Amino acid sequence: MKTRFKPKYNIRKGDSVVVIAGDDKDLKKPRAVKEVLVEEGKVIVEGVNIITKHSKPSAQNTKGGIVKKEAPIHISNVMLWDAAQKAGARVKRERTEGKTELVFKTKKAQGGKK
Repeated sequence: MKTRFKPKYNIRKGDSVVVIAGDDKDLKKPRAVKEVLVEEGKVIVEGVNIITKHSKPSAQNTKGGIVKKEAPIHISNVMLWDAAQKAGARVKRERTEGKTELVFKTKKAQGGKK
């Protein structure tokens, strides 16, 4: 991702998120963010996108073998978890007394034309 300015994301390390797209999609199970890769626009989420890596024996790993680890997924495929609603929720930034805070957008009553 080549941009002139560093992008700002609402998701940080340690946040609870739900995966909204891909093979590991689960809208009811919150998971923890292990790492945010800002330059690539990706996140590493605990227990999501598991890959197997075959490693040769080396000085540090004398046995070698198959290692399972999490691979990064795109940041647009995760959504912050709102514990009050028990679901994924969108957020907006609000400035109060010089500090920026994230505020969850609540779901409005479902109505209208069908």
